[in-house]
Amino acid sequence: MALFPPKNPVPTPTPVPMPAVTKPSTLPPEDINRAKRLGTCIRARFAQTLVGQDNLRESLITTLVAGGHILIESVPGLAKTTAAQTLATSVSGSFKRVQCTPDLMPSDLVGTQVFDFATQKFSTQIGPIHANFVLLDEINRSNAKTQSAMLEAMAEGATTIGGQCIALPKPFMVIATQNPIEEEGTFNLPEAQMDRFMMKAVMTYPTAQEEQRMLTMLTHRGSDTFDSRTLTGDVVSISDVEFLRAAARRVHVSDAIMKYAVDITATSRGAGTKPVQGLSTLVRLGASPRASIALTRIGQANALMQGRDYVIPEDVKAFTHEVLRHRILLTFEALADGVTSDQVVDSIVQAVPVP
Repeated sequence: MALFPPKNPVPTPTPVPMPAVTKPSTLPPEDINRAKRLGTCIRARFAQTLVGQDNLRESLITTLVAGGHILIESVPGLAKTTAAQTLATSVSGSFKRVQCTPDLMPSDLVGTQVFDFATQKFSTQIGPIHANFVLLDEINRSNAKTQSAMLEAMAEGATTIGGQCIALPKPFMVIATQNPIEEEGTFNLPEAQMDRFMMKAVMTYPTAQEEQRMLTMLTHRGSDTFDSRTLTGDVVSISDVEFLRAAARRVHVSDAIMKYAVDITATSRGAGTKPVQGLSTLVRLGASPRASIALTRIGQANALMQGRDYVIPEDVKAFTHEVLRHRILLTFEALADGVTSDQVVDSIVQAVPVP
């Protein structure tokens, strides 16, 4: 008798037939024109509050249409909060701002149960995260326990208060900001929460001409503070946002475009059709499949805003840095040599063949 008797052969599983793939219906011209008109209304509101920063403006609008969340990073004084407030007030939904601090507790964000002595019952008091647009200012100053509560809201679209699951309003979008300079009293966001942000936009200093235009605008306005009531132009309704998101999902994505998005993500992990030489010495962790989904959704939203009902490679490439820069973790050697994640993304985009 053998010491290790042979095991019974594992039966070969029967392959499951894949469902037939049907081509999505083409968007009618009136829907495309309506989407472009709504985009023009939002951009008109930005023109009254923000000077320059065109890439940030388009990142905010595209993330809104794609149905994701966005993280804005810059040094102080570059109008991160103003940009977030402009997008939120361009839509007629509810807006809440939370200034994150180390002593901010999950109940301060999500809500809690309060005992009513008159009725001798607990009543649920919802927190500020129960809004259509939530601005989490300086999110990296909140503690790990509060960050986990944010993760549940961003991932599940619901919160748990006293064992009761409460759905968040739709649409729901988190606009978070952080300052990369100050590290004292901050808590780095975990990779799981960073991956939940569809985009990470990095703001840069304005040019001298843009800074002068900003001073001119503030002088004519007579106030340094942002007041949405003074803005002119149409406000986009909640139903309009739902229309934009539904229309973006109907934008056609060919198999070649899907393969292109997957190839970009796989290349960041050292795979792909044409791997980048020496990438393993720079990247400790590549992008997850959620990045492929984000590239596709962002491509659909960008195509819709450009007036097309189909995605082209330029739609995917337009926001590759915003989608990948926070999903790629660099090695200590790369950080010591001053290599940035944007430089790695540049190498990946150049290596992946365009369909």
